Amino acid sequence: MDLTYTPEHEELRANALDFAKRIVEPNLRERDEKAEPDPAIYRKMGEEGFLGVCIPEQYGGLGLDYHALAILSEAFEYVDTSARVIISVHNGLHTLALLQWGTEAQKQAILAPMARGERIGTFCLTEPACGSDVVGLQCFAEKKGDRYVLNGEKIWISLSTVADRYLVMAYTDRAKQQARDPHGITAFEVERGYKGVAPYALKGKLGVRAGVTGGVAFQDVEVPAENVIGGVGNGFKVAMSALDNGRYTVAAGCVGLMKACLDASVKYAGERTTEGRPIGRHQLVQQMLAFMAQSIDVGDLLVRKCGWMKNEGLRCTREVSMAKWTNTVNSQQCADHAIEIHGAYGYSNEFPVERYWRNARGAVIYEGSKEVHQLIQAGYALGLRKDGDLPHELPAWSKG
Repeated sequence: MDLTYTPEHEELRANALDFAKRIVEPNLRERDEKAEPDPAIYRKMGEEGFLGVCIPEQYGGLGLDYHALAILSEAFEYVDTSARVIISVHNGLHTLALLQWGTEAQKQAILAPMARGERIGTFCLTEPACGSDVVGLQCFAEKKGDRYVLNGEKIWISLSTVADRYLVMAYTDRAKQQARDPHGITAFEVERGYKGVAPYALKGKLGVRAGVTGGVAFQDVEVPAENVIGGVGNGFKVAMSALDNGRYTVAAGCVGLMKACLDASVKYAGERTTEGRPIGRHQLVQQMLAFMAQSIDVGDLLVRKCGWMKNEGLRCTREVSMAKWTNTVNSQQCADHAIEIHGAYGYSNEFPVERYWRNARGAVIYEGSKEVHQLIQAGYALGLRKDGDLPHELPAWSKG
């Protein structure tokens, strides 16, 4: 197992950090305070190729490996979580699902424009009365001729009002829906321009305020049958495999957030003095800094292991869950320590650490709460949970 990043990886990291500092960071404090996303960021990410970083060149992407996706996620979250969310949702949850589950025709017609950054995609699973309880979905798509008529509502959808395409999970079998049988769930590609699609934004969020989060209502939306992804009844598998990829990007992003917490805290601890010496000389402050350094090293290794497994074409559901759980919990603690080190100033947006804490809090909830991941890991440890075969696995990375 070789977890070393190549010079090309480090060049990508440098380019991504430069982009984030030039495009995302300016006016970030004001945009976060006013909850005003900048739509230009999406377009510029597409122009740089970031929205198709690990999609093969034949489908419009850069053709880089899965490590590259983690590096992008880490670099963007170092500046702000809202930028990483774009990568997570568009790349991790949508385009990689198409790469894994789409037909050749779907990859050419749907995936390629998204990989080129011409279209933005998001992922629609959570509903107003259904989060972790996926089999409790209320969205239903009824087959009528060569189309499905989709009704229902999704909520807590990142990029809801800026996305061009939605990967939507809905039941297509009433009996299976009533029986809470996941084999009745189907995945659909839905365009925002379809009649009856109504996206909206949510206001008043604690964190990720510089990004878009909202919902999408579907009222008698006619979806062509050729827009079924992965086959009828495979929607649950599509969703869970997509979450494997999304959780990978969240875990990687947390490494960037923890690094940001450490860098800000080290700087402040070297400048702020008490009792005639920098507070970084005090042991309790050092203890908090040490925890951040430890969490970064552990989190980085967990992410690199997942990236290596993905490159090799190995299933890594357990490993991704462990990385997402560990890194989100630790990033929240790192942000809490950062506020503690900054004292009263850390409680104000004069310094970025209060934003780090607000952003970190959400990651412990979305894409599987920490409690869900604890149960997943216990299931594996007890031998009660085993990964079954999938009709389509995420392809291993192939250079060229």
